[in-house]
Amino acid sequence: MVSNFGFGALVITLVVSVYGIFAAVYGARKNSLAWVESARKAMLLTFPLLSLVALSIIYLLVSGDYQVQYVYNVTSSSMPMYLKITALWGGQAGSLIFWSWLLAAFASAVTLRKWDRDREFLPWVIVVALVTLVFFVGMSVFVENPFVRFWQTAGGSEAVAMFRPAGATSLVPFDGRGLNPLLRHPGMIIHPPMLYLGFVSFVIPFAFAIAALVTGRTDDRWIRVTRRWSLVAWLFLSLGLVLGSRWAYDVLGWGGYWAWDPVEIAAFMPWLSGTAFLHSVMIQEKRGLFKRWNIILIILTYSLVIFGTFLTRSGVLSSVHAFSQSAIGPLFFGYIGITFAVSLALLLQRWNSLRSEGEMHSILSREALFLLNNLLFMGILVVCFWGVLFPLISELFTGQKVTVGPPFYERSTGPLFAGLLLLMGIAPLSAWGHSTVKTLGKALWKPLIASIVVLIAVVALGASHWAALLGFWLCAFVASITLYEYYRGVAARHRRTGENLLAALWNLAGRNRRRYGGYIIHLGVVLMALGIIGIELFQTETQGTIPPGGTIALGDYAMTFDTLDIFDTTDGRNVARAVVSVERDGKFLGELYPRRDYYYDSQQPMTIPGVRSTMEDDFYVLLVDWEPISSTGVTFKIYHNPLVNWLWVGGIIFILGTLVAAWPDKDPERVHVSAAARRIASSGARAS
Repeated sequence: MVSNFGFGALVITLVVSVYGIFAAVYGARKNSLAWVESARKAMLLTFPLLSLVALSIIYLLVSGDYQVQYVYNVTSSSMPMYLKITALWGGQAGSLIFWSWLLAAFASAVTLRKWDRDREFLPWVIVVALVTLVFFVGMSVFVENPFVRFWQTAGGSEAVAMFRPAGATSLVPFDGRGLNPLLRHPGMIIHPPMLYLGFVSFVIPFAFAIAALVTGRTDDRWIRVTRRWSLVAWLFLSLGLVLGSRWAYDVLGWGGYWAWDPVEIAAFMPWLSGTAFLHSVMIQEKRGLFKRWNIILIILTYSLVIFGTFLTRSGVLSSVHAFSQSAIGPLFFGYIGITFAVSLALLLQRWNSLRSEGEMHSILSREALFLLNNLLFMGILVVCFWGVLFPLISELFTGQKVTVGPPFYERSTGPLFAGLLLLMGIAPLSAWGHSTVKTLGKALWKPLIASIVVLIAVVALGASHWAALLGFWLCAFVASITLYEYYRGVAARHRRTGENLLAALWNLAGRNRRRYGGYIIHLGVVLMALGIIGIELFQTETQGTIPPGGTIALGDYAMTFDTLDIFDTTDGRNVARAVVSVERDGKFLGELYPRRDYYYDSQQPMTIPGVRSTMEDDFYVLLVDWEPISSTGVTFKIYHNPLVNWLWVGGIIFILGTLVAAWPDKDPERVHVSAAARRIASSGARAS
């Protein structure tokens, strides 16, 4: 009954969405507000309909209706309630519904805004959002139906179908297979929703860009309307990447946070193009430049969002993050090709009207440095795209799938990331329109001296690796510039208003949230860079098999194996847990409990490390294998990860800065109009 209800709501959503597309197009062509309003209401209806679909799936998951194939594949009776609910996005069919539900929520929200100044955009925004929604809902209806059930035919064989085949009887498995153990970590409960939110949010600025191309409105209005949507999309995508890195560090059992896995890169690529877009649109707003480039960037970001979803769900690439191979791969590929081609055709149609309104006059101006910033982001994107596609290209031409590993990505992107870090410090100090070496040097010399002092201190502490020294200097340089900019702004406001320094800092950031939120983001990136330098250049590891009482040494650390306990739990796991003692320079630091959990329902293991964390380093222990204690003992793998926790602290500050930059004003339109009025009044006063 619930399956039929959920499937019916899904089909109605598809029908309503298709109607909304035709109503919006017809209303736009005939200039009929009634038809456009009808399309808007159809868009609004998709969210409650998909909410019913999602609630139906959650009910089936929680109640354990194992006749439904999706429920059988992702839940079991031993799973706790919260995991049964989050299993909605734990498998392919459910994740597509979740993706569609989020898209319907965002698209419906944007149609509720005031459209008085942008009425011509509305029908085309609806069309783009609904075309995307139709594609994903169509996948769920025709290919990846989450409501299909098991049946037993009259001949005794099993069948999977939405409705009962002729002569078939219900086939209800005793229990489900359970969720993949890797997805039971708290990080994976939050990580996919954050990524999906980032993905679907970028559909909104893309929709406005296409609406601007269709209507021929070539000013920067579509950028101003979607500025906060773009920041929110970038915030969620950034948060998803940080949480995914933490999940990899805690669960995958290889002592790292980023493996340059194809699906990791698939989520990283739209972040790269989206970051370039956020920097580039500021140039169009301030100087009227890069109109064509901004359209290209948002088209590319939307295409990469769909491409990333395609890679995750098609099964064409091997990844610990990917779902199993599916028939939806070719359909995704076709959709990407069609939408990309249509978008480029619209861009070419408006190419001449998208000329820049000004010119760059200095290679050291802020717009020139932002352009270089964009090119570096695109360089990293090209490396990532080539690395992801190379296995497919090699298989096509040689018959063998040859993959590229982390060394390829690290050597190719390392100099580009270093260049971005350097620009992060210099670009905010350059002026719009024109800058010289003299003016930049005047602004840079104090932070430069501070960064050199830090570098000398790092050398005195024993660092000698040239890449590490370069990285530490860049971090110190950018941090010095950013903090110095805060100091100058706060000191000037304190002198002008008499406010105390804390109040001056608060009010300064409040008056220009975009700028000072960006500075906080830069500080977060610096701290993340410290963590990356530490683990990438100074990580050490060892592995050994030891009996009870045996010891393994790694650098200043020594680990002693105490005991190993093996037991079953009430939630369907077999747990092997070791107790180890950790010392450093002969001083006892505490006990760690690395373990291996084996889930009976899914018949899959999961490795949980024992970690001693400080801001200086992590001592990271994995239980690899064990034999009867009377035999060879227990095998451990140990990592020493210096500075890695600065990566997570920097991630938190990064997200905080994005929140500050994206935080809405009380009335953005009124602020914009009031600022314009003040400029006009000021001009009039000077003229008189």
